[in-house]
Amino acid sequence: MSEGENARELLIRFLKQRAELGERDWFLEELTAERALELLRSRTPRFAPAPAPSHTRPLRSASPEFEALRDEVLACTLCRLAEGRTSVVFGEGDPHADLLVIGEAPGHAEDRSGRPFVGPAGKLLDKMLLAVGFLRAEVFICNVLKCRPPENRDPWPDEVASCRPYLRRQLELIAPKAICAFGRFAAQTLLNSDQSLSRLRGTVHEFIGTPVIVTYHPAALLRNAQWKRPAWDDLKLLRRVYDEGGGRTPRGELG
Repeated sequence: MSEGENARELLIRFLKQRAELGERDWFLEELTAERALELLRSRTPRFAPAPAPSHTRPLRSASPEFEALRDEVLACTLCRLAEGRTSVVFGEGDPHADLLVIGEAPGHAEDRSGRPFVGPAGKLLDKMLLAVGFLRAEVFICNVLKCRPPENRDPWPDEVASCRPYLRRQLELIAPKAICAFGRFAAQTLLNSDQSLSRLRGTVHEFIGTPVIVTYHPAALLRNAQWKRPAWDDLKLLRRVYDEGGGRTPRGELG
């Protein structure tokens, strides 16, 4: 592939990712608008995604300890949320993932399906992860709380206290290289902080020895498009911290 073809391919991939995140304006520090249009209009072959490489690593099965934790969480009745739930949302993904994604609490769709981050917010989360190279299946996604609070209210302190040991144990067993906390409540709970999300963003924090990056919840981005640019900055910081921590090359980047 020539240098021009490579530049065009990278530009198309970048623009596609930004469009999937809902952005319509971009800042290209080292590329003028005229040069971008020139690349896009060039007669180089149309870009097509490469086939998935044959060396893509398979996902590993969960350990007996992880499965025992899952069974314990699914049967939990430690707090009042057990009374009104449809499902316990333990989490899903690679039980040996190098990236752990943590949200706030299950919503209505999650409670019905038993899966974290489904619906429009879940689709946007998938696109956000893919924008920095990650397939949903290769990360582990869970919530601070495993059961839905009534009317999606913020969890109460005793409910958080009941679930916190489960989250700590998930982290210990998964042993990720980095954590991304999506949303104010997830960030404040993990970091034991009452600071606003805007103040917690842009800094590398730590939870039980693992670096934590904080960003906006996908549901908030669907309501407030102006936050998508700073969320992209957060994702770039996350990827940098992940790489510096020795995380494996994401499968989404390989394919």
